[in-house]
Amino acid sequence: MSIENVRSYFKTLNMEEHILEFPVSSATVALAAQAVGVEPARIAKTLSFYNKAGDSCILVVTSGDMKIDNSKFKKFFGFKAKMLSGGDVERLTGHEPGGVCPFSNPDSTEIYLDQSMERFSTVFPAAGSSNSAIELSCSQLQEYSHGKQWVDICTPINETI
Repeated sequence: MSIENVRSYFKTLNMEEHILEFPVSSATVALAAQAVGVEPARIAKTLSFYNKAGDSCILVVTSGDMKIDNSKFKKFFGFKAKMLSGGDVERLTGHEPGGVCPFSNPDSTEIYLDQSMERFSTVFPAAGSSNSAIELSCSQLQEYSHGKQWVDICTPINETI
């Protein structure tokens, strides 16, 4: 169970008690915001993409009110954004859909953090299940996720590109 892997990871950081588990689903931004009791933008959603070779993945963590800007993604990574298919999500991330998070992933996973989250003092990424989250500052998120770097590859959901 991936939440157990995440819990074990946070135990090494003395942070396992900070994991929140809900009696309801937090598998979407709207559900997570409702479960946590915050605005949807403060949910740090993790989007999963195939890497260029297709044998591992790239995770982009962004604010709940943002989406990938395909032209920015292609300019930054050098290839077109292609989200993982349902069958590859667990195989390449170690987490089931709805619980994908930037913690306890395979070593080959590259994690990038979108700058859109930096407007908040804390954000809430999932913690390995479809009914969990953890509140972290942006610096904690980068440290604990082993985020490769901060990027600007997203745009607001309601903005036309």
